[in-house]
Amino acid sequence: MTMTEAATMIQPNLRRSTVASIIRTFRNENRIVTRSNSGGRGKILTDQQEQAVVDLVQARNDIRLTEIRQHILDNEDMFNNVGSISLPTIARILKMHQVSIKQLYHVPFERNADRVKQMRTEYVQRVMELDADDDHHKFIYLDEAGFNLAKTRRRGRNFIGQRATIQVPGQHGANITMCAAISEDGVVGRRPHIGPYNAARLVTFLDELDQVCRAVGFHLIQINLCCDCTVVFCINILQTLFNSTIPLCL
Repeated sequence: MTMTEAATMIQPNLRRSTVASIIRTFRNENRIVTRSNSGGRGKILTDQQEQAVVDLVQARNDIRLTEIRQHILDNEDMFNNVGSISLPTIARILKMHQVSIKQLYHVPFERNADRVKQMRTEYVQRVMELDADDDHHKFIYLDEAGFNLAKTRRRGRNFIGQRATIQVPGQHGANITMCAAISEDGVVGRRPHIGPYNAARLVTFLDELDQVCRAVGFHLIQINLCCDCTVVFCINILQTLFNSTIPLCL
């Protein structure tokens, strides 16, 4: 059987030179499979070293590629076999491990601290105790927010090729801070102010809130400052022996 006939039996479009190359390789090297790619430079970092680089990013999300490279060159215990490494190589390793660059999200460093978690637990327990108490309590939620009257939408719609526009004043004006309190009955009180709120203005608003609660037969007994808002506990003064000299607990 000739080379051409063998090629036609295997595949109609298989070339004679391909069959000859396969037979020659089998006679010389006793194999018919292709060799694995072995050219070029090998991996600079091992699997353990690549995982160590990923751990650096997990421990500090805002770390730069230059800082990672400096850490690799300075750490002779883990990266003792690395004499030099480029920034594109580090970026390629991170991309291979599904690590991408994205916008940073600011998180307060004490939000998930053990002390804050314990305070949250105590706060929930205190609220549950007040709910189970015989005396009638009301929860008043107090919060402040700043805004500007010149605020508008950031996105709009228009035909392709035409800008989406909106009319705005030439000057933004001053920022307004609104402090308000709500309960299950609705809005209890509100106090807007041009500029930011400070401790003195907050105490003034709490005094006004206390007067509103007294007018309907309730008295402020405790104020809990939490992360997003303030919860004020009111107790019915007609059902307790508390008098009007009960101080506010900030």
